[in-house]
Amino acid sequence: MTEYKVTFLPHNKEVKVADGETLIRAAMAAGVHINASCGGEGACGKCRVLTESGELSGGISKRLRDDDVKKGYRLACQATVTSDVTIRVPVESEVDAGVLNKISTPRQTARITTPNFDELKEQGLFIPPLEKIYLELPPPNPQDHLPDVTRLVSHLTMANNEHRLGVDLAVIRKIPDVLRENDFKVTATLARPVRKVGKTRIVNVEPGDTSGCNLAIAVDIGTTTVFGQLIDLVTGEVLAEHGEFNGQISYGEDVITRIVYAEKPGGLDKLHDQVIATINKIIGRITRRAGVEPGCISSITLSGNTTMTQLFLKVNPRYIRRAPYVPAATLYPPVKASELGLDLEEHVSALVYPAVSSYVGGDIVAGVMGCGMYRDEALTLFMDIGTNAEIVIGNKDWMACAACSAGPAFEGGGIEFGMRAAKGAIEDISIDPVTFEPMLLTIGNKRPKGICGSGLIIMIGEMFEIGLINNLGKFDRDNDNPRVRKSNGVWEYVLAWADQTQIDRDISLNEIDIENFIRAKGAIYSGCMTLLEEVGMGIQDLDRIILAGGFGSYVDLEKAMTIGLLPEIEPDRVTFIGNGSLSGARMSALTNRIRRDVVKLTRNMTSFELSETPSYMDNYIAALFLPHTDMNLFPSVKARFEKRKAAGRLTKPSSGE
Repeated sequence: MTEYKVTFLPHNKEVKVADGETLIRAAMAAGVHINASCGGEGACGKCRVLTESGELSGGISKRLRDDDVKKGYRLACQATVTSDVTIRVPVESEVDAGVLNKISTPRQTARITTPNFDELKEQGLFIPPLEKIYLELPPPNPQDHLPDVTRLVSHLTMANNEHRLGVDLAVIRKIPDVLRENDFKVTATLARPVRKVGKTRIVNVEPGDTSGCNLAIAVDIGTTTVFGQLIDLVTGEVLAEHGEFNGQISYGEDVITRIVYAEKPGGLDKLHDQVIATINKIIGRITRRAGVEPGCISSITLSGNTTMTQLFLKVNPRYIRRAPYVPAATLYPPVKASELGLDLEEHVSALVYPAVSSYVGGDIVAGVMGCGMYRDEALTLFMDIGTNAEIVIGNKDWMACAACSAGPAFEGGGIEFGMRAAKGAIEDISIDPVTFEPMLLTIGNKRPKGICGSGLIIMIGEMFEIGLINNLGKFDRDNDNPRVRKSNGVWEYVLAWADQTQIDRDISLNEIDIENFIRAKGAIYSGCMTLLEEVGMGIQDLDRIILAGGFGSYVDLEKAMTIGLLPEIEPDRVTFIGNGSLSGARMSALTNRIRRDVVKLTRNMTSFELSETPSYMDNYIAALFLPHTDMNLFPSVKARFEKRKAAGRLTKPSSGE
């Protein structure tokens, strides 16, 4: 079998692969990440690389411009290796994880926080799921020859007023030696039952006094990113936190692509191993950062969407994408963390948040619990916006939920120069209404290399506000500004000229991009309207909107309402909670009350399948305008629109080009 050497620059990594292997798989083998959002179908064009020496076969696509092909650019997922070759991975094709761990500040309103440790105590919610008890036991003698386990249990009963204690076999095996290791001075870890009728179990014993070292880990398993926090169960303090890109993204950036990959031989094992490796990396990072030993960790709580949960637990997700879209389970029992491959002690249990349906998962349940809306009378619209947008409406008495497929636009997909939030991504823009000259701000204050989702919202809202585009998202064909031009048959606005960018190409936003974005925002808004209609309510009935997720933390409220992404209500009634999934996982790690409430909550959440709801398509068609066909739903935008019309700054309808 003929093999060739592939060298990746600027990483200086080499790998040998068989003749005919795809370049994207060679990159995987070398540990070099190249964006491939379509899972290798050649549809997204994100994996463009530059051939510096050697020969590749294929890789030329309509996604590449003619001048790029002449320079040697190819799509890595379509190009195959036919000789020794040196490849340069351009900056726009790489993942930048540095931005994940930066703290963001909401643009319009203050971020709300979940209850802290003291508040949990004040509200009577602090019932620690795991507690460490230090005991100094009398050693046995001829007059006192109780069995070791009985001795430990009886003194725990007296010291902690426990009347129903169980002991795991693994702990019984440890007890004799541990008791004698430090003259019968011992610390026992107790796991309290979720239900009042259950037994408190002794899950671990350690020599000496380790009661002050009782830690938990909370993890949000996102499709794109995984975040973890290290929590002190004695003080309630978050000791350290860290985020990493989910290692599964090399096998597809969306859940459907990963489900397809999981169906291939060995695919499920591969995806499971990738997310476990990502979590282990986070565990190692946060324990080192906090200066603690992993042996101090007593529990780990995790939340993720339904697909991510099944891949984490190595449960085949294939039926999630097939009608009638049924998950394997919505509720999972605790499982030994070490059995899943996590680098934690044998006694540590992994607790996974339950889901409601195939597309309303444990991350949404955790978010609802983390923000406290399930205990509040206020009628709340909860939204977590990403490739899929999950929506929950209700309060402490009832809840309705649904998921709508927004597509990848909010994460940079389907947009020619779209990218994730990373250094160099355009995140803010102001356009002069007379000259149409832009003022750009990028993440990290670097030269621009693309547009992130939050920047896209501001961009389209700004263009609509100043009359650069009309309510169909079309540019004025009579505009003679050089930034508004027709390129490759498509009208576009040039945000940055080639000599101002990191990628030596003009960065622009075109009408196809805007059309894809309008479809995405239309899906989300129509999902909200349909769910409200199904429960007999309207926007006027809402007391507040809560936005969750990393994307929600960056949304400019005014622009989001201007383009019809969010219902128009007073900005001070919209709040951000950041990573709601992680907040819920942290709350569950701190108090058994949350673990007890979660099952009841999932039973109270009525799930609607929007595709089977007749009014959804009507609402969707009506939302395919900026901001909407019914401007009365957006009175503030309507007022500004009328003012613009009176001033003669209304962009003409397109001629159909």
